[in-house]
Amino acid sequence: QVRLVESGGGLVQPGGSLGLSCAASGSIWRINDMGWYRQAPGTERELVASISSGGATNYKDSVKGRFTISRDNTKKTSYLQMNSLKPEDTAVYYCKMTIVAAFTGAYWGQGTQVTVSS
Repeated sequence: QVRLVESGGGLVQPGGSLGLSCAASGSIWRINDMGWYRQAPGTERELVASISSGGATNYKDSVKGRFTISRDNTKKTSYLQMNSLKPEDTAVYYCKMTIVAAFTGAYWGQGTQVTVSS
């Protein structure tokens, strides 16, 4: 059974940094795209950043230059480094991976809260 587990959320002051990680486990043949999404109260879930199996990255305009997505294929892990955080970055952050396994498809992490506040 494929499972994604996130870690690294928390409370940080404006201008601070946080790093998130998302580790996949289970019988996995291959991981294609990895992505990070976020959802603030009363809003729809939105894509923050994604990285392809080849390493091509894509970012939401408002996080460009501040957030960095990366992946470690050996560890089946995705990372999101967030710098210069702003109050509007406050949300629950979810990782998503497109995984080739017995049941191929999109898998989601459980979500981790990121709060940017003084």
